[in-house]
Amino acid sequence: MRIVRWFFGLLVLAALGAGAAYYYAGTMDGPAITINQPTVVGQSGTLDVTLDAPGAEFMTVSVEVEQKGKTFAVLDIGATGDHSQITRPIGKKTLPELESGPATLRVRASRPVLFGIRQVSSESSREFQVRLTPPRVGVVSTHHYVNQGGAEMIVYRVTPADAESGVRVGDVTYPGFPGKGAGLSDPELKVAFFALLYNQATDAPMEVFASDSAGNEARAQFEHRVFPKKFRNSTIPLDDKFLARVVPSILQSSPDLKASATDLLPAFLKINNDLRRMNNDTIAALAKKTAPAILWEAAFQPLGNAQVESSFADFRTYLYGGKDVDRQVHLGFDLAKTANAPVTAANHGTVLFARELGIYGNTVIVDHGMGVQSLYAHLSSFAVKEGDEITKAQVLGASGQTGLAGGDHLHFSMMVNGQFVNATEWWDAHWIEDRVMRKLRDAGLPAEGAPAKAAPAKP
Repeated sequence: MRIVRWFFGLLVLAALGAGAAYYYAGTMDGPAITINQPTVVGQSGTLDVTLDAPGAEFMTVSVEVEQKGKTFAVLDIGATGDHSQITRPIGKKTLPELESGPATLRVRASRPVLFGIRQVSSESSREFQVRLTPPRVGVVSTHHYVNQGGAEMIVYRVTPADAESGVRVGDVTYPGFPGKGAGLSDPELKVAFFALLYNQATDAPMEVFASDSAGNEARAQFEHRVFPKKFRNSTIPLDDKFLARVVPSILQSSPDLKASATDLLPAFLKINNDLRRMNNDTIAALAKKTAPAILWEAAFQPLGNAQVESSFADFRTYLYGGKDVDRQVHLGFDLAKTANAPVTAANHGTVLFARELGIYGNTVIVDHGMGVQSLYAHLSSFAVKEGDEITKAQVLGASGQTGLAGGDHLHFSMMVNGQFVNATEWWDAHWIEDRVMRKLRDAGLPAEGAPAKAAPAKP
């Protein structure tokens, strides 16, 4: 009898212990839920949720959207481990029932406790907006004439004014900037400089676009006329003396390029291809630092009394020992004067870059605002530093033969949003008047207005 009572007591204690353990397990925290996105969705959007449950081997998660009394299931899945980040598309395309207006995202997550006998859960929610009405965009300027390899400007209207916008030419995008940066008072007006690149087809599609944070986009075609251009073909002979001069010094200043300085021709080919591409990527990235306003005034100024040794978009064939060893396109003008000739700024702007740059040698890049920039390469010395605000004709440095220069000269390039364009247009006062000033006046720029005076701004 005493044994029975003892055994019964053990059962009671075990039951009480199990009950206490079960109760305690139920008080443990469920997975921690962090809802990173969305804040706004449209036709598309992103669901981004992070789950953390230290020590858990498995979690389950369900996500749903509530809007106007209706509930839409988004997902119901399991995730292994104690940390999980869940990303999924979310928007009208994935949930056709969504309507414009506020909605609520609810996330529920559970993890097993007490050897899987019990689950503990947590829940989190977030309000977000559904926007299904795209921005509106319309072209204001007229007569867009584009030379192959050249630039153009367009004025257009966007509603709402804070929508991201710009111009697409083929697969290349050029950002638009608030018209106030060009002296226009209407907050809905935008200005964009764009180009038809030397290697793009003359029938490349061109359009303006406006998109919002919800993924809605509006597009508009604009009238334009393209003028095809023929570019030169030239040959560049290489010899051991030239290779011995340029290859070791460029490799020494370009540690990211892996090549042997003792095997000159293969090293030169690597410089002329891989390093050229890397350098041009650096140049293109500087477009993001452009000022949101026109900093320049009137026509750009070329290097005075200089001889043109090479033009824009020269298709070069490199010969070594009489054999074709490489081909590249020269995207600027080589201007020769006298040794160590003063190199002056083509127009007002801000110095974004003033240091050594691979094949370009000592290089200065000046930002003129709204994506327009100029490049001065092969310098022997610098007279400015990064961050300097400079004026037209101010001395930037002296010409030289650093980088891949065959002799003392200035390599000059113009860029629009990091894309090389023909500088002769920017040197032409008639081109500036017709392609830029006429359109700004038609859009409301006062007759006495000038871009640089109308909108002084810094990057």
